[in-house]
Amino acid sequence: MFLGHFGVGFGAKTLQPRVSLGTLFLAAQLADLVWPTLLLLGVERVNIVPHATATNAFDFVYYPFTHSLVGELVAGLLLGLIYWLVKRNAQGALVVGLLVPSHWLLDVVVHTPDLPLYPGPSPLFGLGLWNQVALTQVVEFALLGVGLWLYVRRTTPRNGKGRYGLLGLVAFLVLIHVGGLFSPPPASVKALGWSGQLFWVTVLLAYWVDRNREASGQPGDELLRAAVPVVS
Repeated sequence: MFLGHFGVGFGAKTLQPRVSLGTLFLAAQLADLVWPTLLLLGVERVNIVPHATATNAFDFVYYPFTHSLVGELVAGLLLGLIYWLVKRNAQGALVVGLLVPSHWLLDVVVHTPDLPLYPGPSPLFGLGLWNQVALTQVVEFALLGVGLWLYVRRTTPRNGKGRYGLLGLVAFLVLIHVGGLFSPPPASVKALGWSGQLFWVTVLLAYWVDRNREASGQPGDELLRAAVPVVS
């Protein structure tokens, strides 16, 4: 899953317009942002196997810290706590914290059974949608489309940067996604680890775009306020 995670990040803006899109992207993609660095450090492992699935060449051997459900729940708790300590926004912290494990829930749909529940001798999960190329693309683009629609409904551009920057951000995401489908497999795990650092650019772009847009409605705030008190 790639575009779908960003779609969830876009859509989460409806729940908490005060949280920057960059922070929402960071939370939704935290697992994939950290994973390339852990590959370079040798902490987690992947094999590059052409045609491992119909859509990619990755045999995920060992990634219990970034891609186990428990690992992502812990990371979500920590990121949500950090957000609350910095912003003192409990509603925003809840959204940020929940976005992190949403990554596992989306990944389990597309991965073959390689996603652990917890570090250690865990059962592995995955429904294997990656072996259905067309259906995978329908799901990816549908999630991105719905999330983007929600984001556009709840924000308006302050200037041309907010309008055309958003278009550029979406085009960049689609370009990475399509490029991954049609490009040859990475030459090595090291090359994969370094190229994966590109994901951080999407977070920086999202911060920049969101600074040039403003919230035009806050229905999600009302829903969250019923469950979580506002902390000034």
